[in-house]
Amino acid sequence: MSTLALVLSLALQAAPPAKPLPKPAAAKAEQKKAPTEDVAAAAQAWQAERLQRLTSPDGWLTLVGLTWLKEGEQKAGSAPDSEVPLPAPVPAQAGTFTRQGDTVRFQPAAGVAFTLEGKPFTGGALKTDEKGAPDVLRLGSVSFQVIRRADRLGVRVKDAEAAARKQFHGIPLYPASAAWKVEARLVPDEKPRMLSVPTVLGTVEEMKSAGTLVFTVAGKEYRLMPVAEEGSDELFIIFGDETNRDATYGAGRFLEAPLPDKDGRVVLDFNRAYNPPCAFTRFATCPLPPRGNRLALRVEAGEKRAGDH
Repeated sequence: MSTLALVLSLALQAAPPAKPLPKPAAAKAEQKKAPTEDVAAAAQAWQAERLQRLTSPDGWLTLVGLTWLKEGEQKAGSAPDSEVPLPAPVPAQAGTFTRQGDTVRFQPAAGVAFTLEGKPFTGGALKTDEKGAPDVLRLGSVSFQVIRRADRLGVRVKDAEAAARKQFHGIPLYPASAAWKVEARLVPDEKPRMLSVPTVLGTVEEMKSAGTLVFTVAGKEYRLMPVAEEGSDELFIIFGDETNRDATYGAGRFLEAPLPDKDGRVVLDFNRAYNPPCAFTRFATCPLPPRGNRLALRVEAGEKRAGDH
């Protein structure tokens, strides 16, 4: 039961006084603070879930490698001269990747027991992340999968025992504020269009536009273009602002928002603005704010800069 529901329940059970009593000044002041406290509590709960995902055994803090595959065979393992480096305790010679066009196969070395969905993997083609749910091979604390970015195919490697995960001490935050929970209206596109979204790889991805969010901060109007991700019940926003220069991650931050109501209204809670994976590891392939999504103001809300990337 929420705090508000509990208070209402207790109030209904209590006999009311014969006359309404005047509220002391302290109570009135406390009453005015309630909305801010609600925002703070909501932000704290969201941040706890965010950190749980980030620090999970398969979270972004475990990302330790990314190798782009060439045509033909490439040896994988923990040996220093491996073409696809894998961390120990993976053996020095762990297996061989073979790329043929858009297909990637992996053949484990003799005696190396990789698993796929908990079952022994003896070799074969691997599904990429292009359509979601890629094949993930595991050996001890180490796992890898094949990712596709434009015409590039790469091996993304994670290690649940990675130093970044073991040494993680949290993310600094701005104090939560009701002032940064703003109402926007979503203006639909006149016709379906795609957004050109740059990435840290120097490539450009075409993502489906969800329209334009129009909102006001301190009496001035601003606009952001969200992305409509397939199958998602949220809008995804990649944005930059003037805090990127000195307080937040330099390449921008991410924000998710619920889909608009029947009147096109959307709540943007910038207290939930968060760092992209690239803030924590150089092996991520993050999208960057598309043109028009860099705000000419300081969004002093959400996560501050964290990590060294």
